Amino acid sequence: MKIEKIHHVAYRCNDAKQTVEFYKNVLNMDLLGAIAEDRVPSTKAPDPYMHIFIDAGAGNILAFFELPNSPQMGFDPNTPSWTQHIAFQVASEAELNEARDRAVAAGLDVVGPTDHNIFKSIYFHDPSGHRLEVATWTTTPEKTKKMTDVAHEMVNEWARTKKPPRHTAWLHEAEFAHN
Repeated sequence: MKIEKIHHVAYRCNDAKQTVEFYKNVLNMDLLGAIAEDRVPSTKAPDPYMHIFIDAGAGNILAFFELPNSPQMGFDPNTPSWTQHIAFQVASEAELNEARDRAVAAGLDVVGPTDHNIFKSIYFHDPSGHRLEVATWTTTPEKTKKMTDVAHEMVNEWARTKKPPRHTAWLHEAEFAHN
C-alpha cells in the first residue's frame, strides 16, 4: 500500500457559516460541499453536526465540523499555540503579500512575512482560533538536498539527546543573530 495524498484534514469550528465566509473572503477558498446528520456515521452516536468541505487547491480539502451539542471548543493547554497550525502554499512572494493584504483588510492580526530561508510565510488566526500559515517556497535545489541529506541523522540525534541538532542551524542563524 502507498498513500496517494491526504483526502482531507478535519477540524472543529464554532460556526460553519462564518467559517465558510472567512475562508472564501480571506483565502479565496470555495465551499465544495456539506453533510449534516443527527448521528455520527462511524460510531452511530446521536450527535447532530454540520460537516463542511472547503477547496484548499490542487485536490486538497480542508474540512470542519460544527458541533452545537458538544462542550465549547478548546485547544490543548499543554501545547504551545504556535505549533498546531494549518499551512497553505501559494506560488510566489507576490501572492504571499496579497494574502497578507487580504488578511489585514479583514482586520486580522498578521505576523510576518517570516523568512525561514527555504520559504517565507505569514501567520494569523481564523474565527475559531485555528492558527493559519500562508507560505511560499524560496529554496534552491541545493538547500533542499542539504536538508534532506541530514534529516534522518537529525531525527536520530534528537531521539537520543532531546536537544536541537545543529545540522540545519544555517536556516535561522542570520535571523537569530539580529535579535
